[in-house]
Amino acid sequence: MTRLRSAGLLAAATLLPVPAGAGPDASPRPEARAAAALTTELRPAIAVFLPGTSLRPRHRPADLVTVATENRMPVPAAKDAAFRDWIGGFRARARAQGIRDDVFDAAFRGVRYDAAIIERDRNQSEFTKTIWDYLDSAVSETRIRNGRAALERHGATLARIEARYGVEKEVVAAIWGLESAYGTFRGETDVIEAMATLAFDGRRGAFFEEQLVAALKILQSGDTTARNMRGSWAGAMGHTQFMPTSYLAHAEDFDGDGRREIWGEDPTDALASTAAYLKHFGWVKGMPWGVEVQLPQGFDYRLADREILKMPSDWARRGVVGMDGRPVRDFGAASVLLPAGSKGAAFLIFKNFEVLERYNTADAYVIGVGHLSDRLRGGPPFRGGWPRGDRALTYDERKEMQRRLTRAGFDTQGIDGRIGPLTIAAVRAFQQSRGIVPDGYASLALLERLR
Repeated sequence: MTRLRSAGLLAAATLLPVPAGAGPDASPRPEARAAAALTTELRPAIAVFLPGTSLRPRHRPADLVTVATENRMPVPAAKDAAFRDWIGGFRARARAQGIRDDVFDAAFRGVRYDAAIIERDRNQSEFTKTIWDYLDSAVSETRIRNGRAALERHGATLARIEARYGVEKEVVAAIWGLESAYGTFRGETDVIEAMATLAFDGRRGAFFEEQLVAALKILQSGDTTARNMRGSWAGAMGHTQFMPTSYLAHAEDFDGDGRREIWGEDPTDALASTAAYLKHFGWVKGMPWGVEVQLPQGFDYRLADREILKMPSDWARRGVVGMDGRPVRDFGAASVLLPAGSKGAAFLIFKNFEVLERYNTADAYVIGVGHLSDRLRGGPPFRGGWPRGDRALTYDERKEMQRRLTRAGFDTQGIDGRIGPLTIAAVRAFQQSRGIVPDGYASLALLERLR
């Protein structure tokens, strides 16, 4: 089993972005984008789609470009001119990659620099939740109820998709539910404008320029029009939120109408594309993403490591069994995951967990998709508790923890504010040195101990 898990990847117990003021069944999607850019290029930002909010200033100085869209921040004239110059230079680069001038002109008609997108991109780290708060939303009774209704409404289509791609219909529906609340929050941002803004002025211009070229190739193929190509501010599109490069690689024309249509009211192509994506990365039908387990008294928490793989029967011999007290079936090699440390729920996770990580690298997202799919299938809620008295660390506190660990001799190999495997390993080593349960849980209590 191989995976791209750097110090920058979010662990499940770390801070997760959440939409401000989201409704009870809005998309709660957390995003660990630094890693996803290396793997699948799905949704390249640590953010969740936020429905359009008014960001109008009270005054519009003379040196600001007046914009007609009410939701758009004013843009300094010099910035707007620089953006126009960038578009001119980008035209030649797009042409070199096969984009016709007529397609380019149609796509960029009316496109303007959107300062609000840059503001979101640079300030996203403070939108946070703990894993238990995230799961309360991701697998809420409302989302379960709406998911069962969606399964009934689209049951025949989902059954055909499952038969063709070998991905359970409940898994596809769960991704749909978390990505767009079953199609009700698909995004209203002009993708060409968003990608151009981020390519010109974002933190990862080369990445977003690649996405912009891919979006133009989609338009050139005739699958949709520029004005219909709408999605999140970070460029994720359609019912199941594909980035343009992932669309080119994996989108399917399942309904046979000659277009791979993921933006409209009919979710058929989007759902099939999601199943095709998971199949491509090795989904094993009949294998769970994970199973909630109970750990024995005296469990060696150093074994809770993604790199330590054993068959469930071997784990059972160490006292790791299902919540019913029986050994978990030998679906395949599994590792123990403790998303909230020794005081939270524990899981044996399988290869399909890693496949779901290809969609979104945040462990909480994978657990959310997996658990929602189980609930849609009639499974029970989690039985293990969570340390609900804990609060999430802020971005600055996470960086402080990394600095303090490194200074204490437990190198996190980077100060980026994201609690990934290297930081977890440093936390575990510090815990062992102080006689604390070495569960790798980066909590506020641990930070206070470091202080």
